[in-house]
Order: sequence, then structure tokens, then C-alpha cells
Amino acid sequence: MKKPILTILCLAASAACLSAGPLSGRRIPSFSLPDSNASYHDILDYRGKVVLVEVMQTGCSHCQELAAQLEKVQDKYGNNVPILSIVVPPDNADTVKQFSVRFHVRYPILFDCGQVAASLLKVTPANPNVKFPHLFLVDKSGMIREDYDWETGQAFLSGQGLLRSIDRLLSGAPAAPAKAPAKPVRN
Repeated sequence: MKKPILTILCLAASAACLSAGPLSGRRIPSFSLPDSNASYHDILDYRGKVVLVEVMQTGCSHCQELAAQLEKVQDKYGNNVPILSIVVPPDNADTVKQFSVRFHVRYPILFDCGQVAASLLKVTPANPNVKFPHLFLVDKSGMIREDYDWETGQAFLSGQGLLRSIDRLLSGAPAAPAKAPAKPVRN
């Protein structure tokens, strides 16, 4: 009797691991970025809440599609699930304003010179590729539980998968297991 239960638990854990993106299982890097009204949004102010953090560009067609899905999230959860969208150059106040009006965006779009996006996406000279949009699901303790880019997560991002993952995080159940944090190297 114990073997079937153990097998089911192992399969469930494996499936959950597969849903987590390669950038999941770590604490979200700390940041404080301005929106178009010069109001700063500090990620630490959102502790205790499930937060969606998106890295995008306003001219990206997939980012435009995701904006519609994020509006559905905002309609369903309101302020209980804050959404922070981060843009990098060449976006500016004008392109963000046009995007917000055209796609009825009510959540803040924050301006980054590239450092926060690079930290979130683990961009390095050896890994210079960036895929927009990239969405991070952050749990109440500030851990990234799931992450998706459009290429690998389109079905999730455009379907009900996102809402189901948010519901799991809000209920206190992790959407995907966190990876153990790396141990500091001592000299």
C-alpha cells in the first residue's frame, strides 16, 4: 500500500519540478524601480503577497498578448496579487504610455536600465540571450516559484495555467518546489 502512494508523490514532485522554469527556486533579487509617475516600487514592500514580475518590451508582440492575460489576473485578484512589469531601453515614458493606453494596462510598468532584468534573467557574457516576455511567479516569502518565457510557456501564459498556479500560491501550496539555495563559498 505504501509503494503506490510513494510513487504518486514522486510523480507529483517530478511534474512540479518540470513546471518550474530554469530561473526558479531562488529569492527574487532586490530592486526598487520608478514608474512613469516617478513613484518607486520596491520589491521588498510586496513581501507577504504573491507577486507577478514581468520583464518585457512594449514593441514585443508576445508582450502585448501577455498584457491581456495579466489584465485577467488583475481583474480576478485585484490588489491581492500585485503585478510589476519591467521595461528596458529602448522603451521610454512615451512608449510605455502608448502601450498602457492601447492595452488598458492598470498595473505599474517600471523603468530599468537593464541591471534588474539582467539579474532576474541571469544574463552574462556567456549567456547574453534575452527572451521577452519573461514572467516570474513570486511567493509570499519572496521566492521565485515559477518562471516562463513566451517560447517555452506560451500555453501556460495564454491559458488557465497561470491562474491555477496563482491559486496554489495563494493557498500556501508551492506552485513548484524551491531549489535549495547555493551555499556560500568560504575562502
